[in-house]
Amino acid sequence: MTFTNGSTVSDIALSNPGARNILEDAGIDYCCGGGISLQEACLRANVSAVEILQKLQLKSEALSSDEARWTSAPLTDLTRHIRTRHHAYVRDAIPRLRAMLAKIREKHAGNHPEVGEIDKFFAKVSRDLLMHMQKEEQILFPFIDSLERASLADGQIEPPFFQTVRNPVYSMMKEHDSAGKLMRRIHEASNGYQPPSSACTTFRAAYQALDEFEKDLHLHVHLENNVLFSRAVALEPCVFCQARS
Repeated sequence: MTFTNGSTVSDIALSNPGARNILEDAGIDYCCGGGISLQEACLRANVSAVEILQKLQLKSEALSSDEARWTSAPLTDLTRHIRTRHHAYVRDAIPRLRAMLAKIREKHAGNHPEVGEIDKFFAKVSRDLLMHMQKEEQILFPFIDSLERASLADGQIEPPFFQTVRNPVYSMMKEHDSAGKLMRRIHEASNGYQPPSSACTTFRAAYQALDEFEKDLHLHVHLENNVLFSRAVALEPCVFCQARS
């Protein structure tokens, strides 16, 4: 696939895992900021669009079967994948990371005050994400699943209390933006997850785990913002048109 400066970041991220890695390494936001052009994204990240395009060209591998299936697989499969892969990861990672951050804050905050800041930011993003995922699992995902069943004539659907799927989608995307901003502040405070040379094993492990957490969050949000939500928004009018006819 050939990209240009005008290609959207989300289209590039959807093309293949290698493309996402290039964007990730360049510090380009492909999940919350996926709707802008590559040119604008590179300006924001202060990187060369020419160099990014060259790397993408060299890395122009075919869309993997795993990637391809999420753009066309049943939405119920995608909501299940997000719950079992990404939501489960977040719930498992949060208590372990909170414990590690508390330990290094207690032992190292005197010499490394940034650790206290990181702990505060991660406590906030943890609370926000846990509430966010609960809303998705209890309200939005079940509605998206029912939309798909209705589109296949496998059940009826009533207009939801939130009027249209666009409303909770908008709210979830705003919350994604907030989580992304908090993780960027953690990224900056930790010097890109680079521990000081004198850091103990727990210190290094915590930074490595935070790096993994942010990367998983990028993919998690990408699958929701750029795949699941856009497909659900496109499907909804068709379902209610069928119901009225």
